[in-house]
Formats: sequence, C-alpha cells, structure tokens
Amino acid sequence: MIKKIAYSLGAVATALSYQSFSAYIIFFYVDTIKLNASLAALAMSVFGVWNAVNDPIAGFISDRWRTPWGRRIPYIALGAVPLGLVYYLLWTPPFTSSNMGQLFAYFLVFICLFDGLYTVVILNWASLFPEMFTGIEERAQVNTLRQSFGMLGLILGVALPPVIYSVYGWSAMGTVFGIIISVIVLITLFGSAEKREFTRDEPLKLKEAMVKTFSSRSFLMFAAANLFIQYVFTMVLAIVPFYAKYILNAGPHFTSAILLTTFITAIVMMFVWRYVAVALGAKAGYMWAIAILAFSLLPFLFISSLRSALISASLVGAGLAGIILISDILISDVIDEDELSSGRRREGIFFGFNAFITRFAIALEAASIGIMFTVSRYSPYVFHQTASFLSGLRLLLAGLPVIALIIAFSIMHYYPLSGIRVREMRRELADLHRLKDEKIRRE
Repeated sequence: MIKKIAYSLGAVATALSYQSFSAYIIFFYVDTIKLNASLAALAMSVFGVWNAVNDPIAGFISDRWRTPWGRRIPYIALGAVPLGLVYYLLWTPPFTSSNMGQLFAYFLVFICLFDGLYTVVILNWASLFPEMFTGIEERAQVNTLRQSFGMLGLILGVALPPVIYSVYGWSAMGTVFGIIISVIVLITLFGSAEKREFTRDEPLKLKEAMVKTFSSRSFLMFAAANLFIQYVFTMVLAIVPFYAKYILNAGPHFTSAILLTTFITAIVMMFVWRYVAVALGAKAGYMWAIAILAFSLLPFLFISSLRSALISASLVGAGLAGIILISDILISDVIDEDELSSGRRREGIFFGFNAFITRFAIALEAASIGIMFTVSRYSPYVFHQTASFLSGLRLLLAGLPVIALIIAFSIMHYYPLSGIRVREMRRELADLHRLKDEKIRRE
C-alpha cells in the first residue's frame, strides 16, 4: 500500500505545477513584469501549438524507448529535477519590460520548455498506471488515491500562490513549488515499476502506430466522449468567476468558495465512486457520473443565491469525481484491448493522442465564450451588465455544458468495452502475459 501511495503522490506534482502555471503565468508576466499583452498572446499561441503536438510525439517515443531500466522510469528519474528547475526559472526572468524583446523570448522559450518537460515526465508517470495495475478493483483503488491527491494539488496550486508571492515575492513561490514538484516526482519512483516482458515487445513504426491507434473503435469512442467532457470542465472553470460577480453579485472569495466546495466534495466522493466502478463496471459507472453531472448543472440556469450555488456546486463535485476517477480506468481498458490486437503495450501513444484530441476542447470553449460575449455586448468597464449577457452566462455555465454531456453520454452508449467482453479480455491478457514472461525466462 505504501508503494501505491508513493506512486499516486505524483498527482500532487501534476496538478500543483500545471494549475499554478495556468492560473498565474499570464498575470505574472503581463501585470507584474509588464510584458506587452500582444506579445504575451503571441507567445501563448505558439505555446498552444507546441502543447498540442508534443503529447503524441512524447508518447510515441516513450513506447519505442528501450533501456535496462525500462521505457518510462528513466524519463521520470532524469526529468524530475529539470522540471522543478525550469518551473523556478519561469518565475525569475532576468529581463524587465525595458528589454521587451528579450523578455518575450525568455517567456516563449521557458513556457514551451516547461510544457515539454512536464509532458515527458507526467505522460510517462501516467503511462505506468495501466501497466502496474491490471484489475478493475486495483485500478479503482489506486486511481482514487491519484485523483484525490490531484484535487489536493489543484487546490494548493490555485490557493497558495497569492499567499506566498504577496509576502515573499514570485521568486520565492517558484522556489517552493519547484522543490515540491521535483521531490514529489522523485518519491513516485519508489512506487513505480515496469514489467520486463513489455520492454521486449518490438515497437511499431510511426505510420503503423497511428493507423493502429485510430482504427481502435474503443479509443475513438472514449476520446470523442472525453473531448466533450473536457469542454465542460474548461467552460465551467472559466465561467464561474463571471457567474459569481455578475449573477450572484459576489466578490472573488465567493468564486473560491464555489470551486473549493466542488473540489472538496469531489475528493470525498472519489471513495464512493471507487466501489461504484467495481460494482457496475467502468462504462456504466462513467455514464452514471455523466448523468449526475448534467443534472447537477441544470440549477445554474435559474439560481441566483450563493447558498443555492454552493449546494449545486457540491452536487457538481459528486458527478465530477466519478468522471475523473473512471476515465483513467476506461483508457486503461482501451490499452489492454490494443495489446491483444497488436501484441504490444502502447500506453504512451494512447495517452498522448488522447491529450492531443482533448486540446480541441479549449478551442471550443474559447469560441463559445467569444461569440456569447460579443453578441451580448459584454463590457469589462461596467458592473451592471445587460440582461442578454446574464442569460448568456447561464447558458455557458449550464446550457451548453449539459448539451455537451448529453452528447458524451450518447457516444459512451456505443463504447464497446463492458461486461463479458472486459472479463474475457482480462483472461486473454493474463494468458498473453504468461507467454511473454515464459519467453523471457527461456532467453
């Protein structure tokens, strides 16, 4: 159990690093360091392209990597300290706005370098999950730990930075978080292991690997549903601050209260969904979680009080917990099915292409918000917005997300891995792994 906890702790580093980066990097460079906003937008556009393509590239390379220490662990071990160091350097630029060109170049290089190292380390850490833990009971148990730690990291990544930088400065925040990130990633090595029989599989070439990946009906169904679910996540997080300010007439601390209620409820409910996933199976549990999340968002179409918002937020957390917990179990089943088809373990490329596909959720979110804000004539210079804008906020927070969840639910209806098929697949995998292990013993 200690090793499972050590491995799962990696989720703290995952969420802490990327949530703090996502929440504060633009504010730091534009508002504090005074990088020109247009240059910052240009850098983030380049970053967006890099962010999308590096996941499948890293996954493909990782699947093909062969060393005496395994395919994944060397990346984690060698990337832990550089990841923490680059995170620190992000918050300590040697240039000021008087050297705008150099500041822009530094910002662009280091956000891309951070994301590249993050992808290499975290993708390989995540790819160990379906390899190390094979049964649904064990996967549900470990992913409960992982996602609970992830929620903790998310809360710390959003809540702690202002406490640190307001007193000690941004560099101190970068130092503290950078050390925490590196130390936790190194701790995960204690709980990480690779099965030697998978390191002997002959890797696929790039074209064949891509054809195999996108010919998997199970993967396409999961990735399509996950795209719409990620759209819901990004939309809700982006709209809650506007909802709190303009509909609830509340300050920023009420935004924090709504989000904290959601995340704390999700942490508690993880332990409930663990048993639901085992009892019902991953597909059925996932569909129930989608339905609960959809129904819990509907009240936001009409509520206007903080109390009602907090109650609804707790219900959102209940559905969110199920989706977060079970999604990794589903993609693990997809990877298991692929091994039976290809004879190879290819966790990296599946995690990589899933990340690539879900990046389009950000584009959908940006388009939805941009169109609504423009049509409803939103103005950041007035507190009392138009009635059409307030209605639009409700549509963005509940209307469009519920429609997206209905689409995701419908897609999952056709997802093929459930019931007898999954049980047969696990038996076939056990036989295949025995054959691989016996082959190694004979060598």
